Amino acid sequence: MEWGTGLAGLAAGLLIAVVTAPVGVSGAVFLLPVQLSVFAVPSPAVTPTNLLYNVVAGPGALLRYLRTGALHGPLVRQLVLGTLPGVVVGAVIRVFAIPGPTVFKALVAVFLLPLGVWLIARTLLPPPEPKPYGGGPSARTVTGLALAVGVVGGIYGIGGGSLLGPVLVGRGIPVAKVAPAALASTFATSVVGAATYALLSLADSGNIAPHWFLGLACGLGGLIGGYLGARLQPHLPERALRLLLGTLAAGVGVLYAVETFS
Repeated sequence: MEWGTGLAGLAAGLLIAVVTAPVGVSGAVFLLPVQLSVFAVPSPAVTPTNLLYNVVAGPGALLRYLRTGALHGPLVRQLVLGTLPGVVVGAVIRVFAIPGPTVFKALVAVFLLPLGVWLIARTLLPPPEPKPYGGGPSARTVTGLALAVGVVGGIYGIGGGSLLGPVLVGRGIPVAKVAPAALASTFATSVVGAATYALLSLADSGNIAPHWFLGLACGLGGLIGGYLGARLQPHLPERALRLLLGTLAAGVGVLYAVETFS
């Protein structure tokens, strides 16, 4: 049974990462409802399990982007420096303020639905002219945004790339710059976030530690899928990918909203 769960987790991680890596999203935002509804991971352990997925899966896409030189530049540094302290704060909030699954599912719905609508709207509306980095938001604005997203990532276990990506692209920064930077910040914050949850679990008897076997299995699938997705990025239609991501996010948000508030 455990091996069956592991294989299912590997397949889920692989399929999600192939689709999400090209636009700078680790896939944890879509793996989260799978963990809750399919694998029945208890709360709040689902959050560090998701972060563990990011830690294992992240190097796949990052390796590909590193080989192409896409990880160089100030945007990567600003996002990482902003999200790292935020994820620690988010982890503490998640454990001590919103540990219950009902509240957590409601927050997931509130987060995913507007994110999906945002992605769809930004795809269907005429896009802004791409700007070279430096003509977009200021460095201080980017770091402040990354800090806020780091807090959200620490609470939800998503790393933050799924929020940073659409916001920065919406401000005119090209996807080719945003995707590797968002994934780099997601990986860094996930390492710190997973370690924070592991430390918090030593001081509490609840379900705080990650589900190690499932997180590693999903992460292995994400490692393979992330590399493939990053490799395919130049050859995939960006418009179709954004619409798919937006539809998935909005659909999952609606399902959780109905389940929580009905």
